[in-house]
Amino acid sequence: MAGSGTSVAAPVRAAAYNQECGSGYAQVNQIPIPDRGTVFLAYNKATGKNCVVTKRNSSAGSRLWMGSWIQRNQELKSKQEQYGFFTSYSGPVHLDAKGKCVDWGGEIDGYVVARYKTNCGTLDQT
Repeated sequence: MAGSGTSVAAPVRAAAYNQECGSGYAQVNQIPIPDRGTVFLAYNKATGKNCVVTKRNSSAGSRLWMGSWIQRNQELKSKQEQYGFFTSYSGPVHLDAKGKCVDWGGEIDGYVVARYKTNCGTLDQT
């Protein structure tokens, strides 16, 4: 009997944050989008700015509808966002939110994820 084998697909490599927000930003949080990618939240201590980037697991293939957004917790007027058709990532979108909680999220091809009131930092005691 000839050997029979099963073909196993290579695992999809998860997206990784690679300083898409710019110099001085460090990743502080993330939300996976199953089988598609990851939304990353980064923070720059020197400027007090947050940044969101939504990245696909693979930049191979056609452009997909993607988006990234961030706002100070429940402050719709502070919302910064970018949506469009991209091959690898959406963003970066930046927001000054030092000492504030942020709401943030992203989308890849109709799959939407978000987190609310996170990464609050130290709030002033008044």
